Amino acid sequence: MATGVFRAFGIGASVARGALAWIRRDPQAAALDRTNFHGRTVTLAGGPALALGATVGAALGAPSGRVAAAAVTAGAVSGAVGLYDDVVGNRPEQKAAKGFAGHLGALREGRVTSGLVKIAGVGAAGLVASALVGSRRTGFLGRTTDVLLGAGVIAGTANLINLLDLRPGRAIKASAAIGAPLALRRGGGVAAGTLGAGAALLPDDLGEEIMLGDAGANALGALLGVALVARTGPAGRAAALAALAALTAASEKVSFTQVIQDTPWLRRLDELGRRPA
Repeated sequence: MATGVFRAFGIGASVARGALAWIRRDPQAAALDRTNFHGRTVTLAGGPALALGATVGAALGAPSGRVAAAAVTAGAVSGAVGLYDDVVGNRPEQKAAKGFAGHLGALREGRVTSGLVKIAGVGAAGLVASALVGSRRTGFLGRTTDVLLGAGVIAGTANLINLLDLRPGRAIKASAAIGAPLALRRGGGVAAGTLGAGAALLPDDLGEEIMLGDAGANALGALLGVALVARTGPAGRAAALAALAALTAASEKVSFTQVIQDTPWLRRLDELGRRPA
């Protein structure tokens, strides 16, 4: 068991590092440059690199073929639609639509925003991935309920990690806190592969050389969601979904960044290893 977990962690880390180097060598890599909150130029190359490494590591660490397929579906699709939003959403005509309400408003006007494509893609990937993981129950209603709960957990975790990706290293640190308990237990290869990719890119993220963007944050969260769904039954999925829904609702009213700044131990943890302003 331990060997498989370490192997998945190592594969996730190796693929993420290799992918980052490969993307940054591409002649078109300059199109991924962005300015972060400190005014420094960073690259979004970290997003697809993390998505690829985490997906490969999670799939190879999965305890079964169905869970591996769920990891590939959740990680690859969430990363792809996230990258689409990172690139297309940077266009002036796309920036006007903010939040879920803004994307729906644009749809009523006949415009499909990149953000709406991302929301739909992550939701669909979560549903398919949850169906692949399946349910231990045999009745139609029970199985359907489990799949819907699992889909909510996968999409909700992707959204939560994306909400936290506002400062260097924060999303990866939060993912480690969520994923470490899953990786240390039996069948922890999915979480371990995901965390390996994040750990490999954490120094670059903290050093403000890369940015995860929606591609990296959504894939990271979606894969942790798969790991959680694969390890829990109806009660666990319902509890996780309730917690995710509460945090998402709170984010509409409260700034997570402000809460972190106002809480000394969270602030110290958030700033740990980060490049000075």
